[in-house]
Amino acid sequence: MNSLLSSDKSKALGLVAALLLLIVSAAVSVLFGLKSFDFATVIGAYSSFTGSDEQLIIRTSRVPRALTAAVIGCSLAISGVLLQAMTRNPLASPSILGVNAGAALAIVAMLYWYGAVFSFSELMWFGFIGAGITACLIFIIAMLGNEGMTPLKLILTGSALASFASSMNSLLMLISNQTLEGALFWLTGSLSNSNINHTVQMLPYFIIAWVIALFMCRSLNIMAMGDEVATGLGQRMAWIRVITIVIVVILAGGSVALAGPISFVGIMIPHISRWLIGNDHRWVLPYSAVLGAAFLLLADLLSRFLLDSKEVPVGVTTAILGVFFVVMLVRRKTIG
Repeated sequence: MNSLLSSDKSKALGLVAALLLLIVSAAVSVLFGLKSFDFATVIGAYSSFTGSDEQLIIRTSRVPRALTAAVIGCSLAISGVLLQAMTRNPLASPSILGVNAGAALAIVAMLYWYGAVFSFSELMWFGFIGAGITACLIFIIAMLGNEGMTPLKLILTGSALASFASSMNSLLMLISNQTLEGALFWLTGSLSNSNINHTVQMLPYFIIAWVIALFMCRSLNIMAMGDEVATGLGQRMAWIRVITIVIVVILAGGSVALAGPISFVGIMIPHISRWLIGNDHRWVLPYSAVLGAAFLLLADLLSRFLLDSKEVPVGVTTAILGVFFVVMLVRRKTIG
């Protein structure tokens, strides 16, 4: 695959440019929306807090929202890189394989059975459990049969389980108005109710998963050569797959707990990273982490302006952009 940036120096400079894009994206996410602010107001909200409406919006909404978007975008992009490398399937992502939908179903089921009596930390663990059960089911079912696990079987199995989980979510909300009111907006993938305490509570789990993923880059490169080659080079494929699944469950389940299922980030960003710097995961993974964070920040900003005086959930925006992106990939025959 031809990449836009070929030398290590150009890749390093590109990563610096991506970091600058992330900083700019975070800044405009805080500054602009249905109500816009200037830098002096944002700085004053933390340096000389007076309790004004503008400062309250910045401290309780804009900044938590920007931080949450960056964390989730980074996590979903890394999840996509890991799943695509492990399955050698360019369409693999937490949303396509149904991991996001499984995490959402676990949380909605708890809301249905017990009502809004759970703390965020408890909902977070339900998200982890739902994502983990779904991931295990997908790989167990995909390995059945004489051919074992193939990219096509993974996609079909994941799509089927995602459809099942989405249908069950709809059923639970249909038969319970309370569940409907509490989960409908959240299930579309929304950052509007971001809570800084929830994001900080999730951050240690995310950071541990990010660091482990970075240390796996060499194994991901070898894994891409195929199981026989990887085993011949001393890679313990079973353990690598288990670690990969655990990381994806943490990142995808935690993201769903924070903002609901947000789709297509895990497909688009890894492909954009590979187009920029090739297939070396030592570069693909950090590029995807930074670009994923910047992308979700900008997608969230766009969602504030799609409708006049009304905000669209960011999950709708990423779905619209993602559909066009996948269609372009198919037309260019860059997936196979």
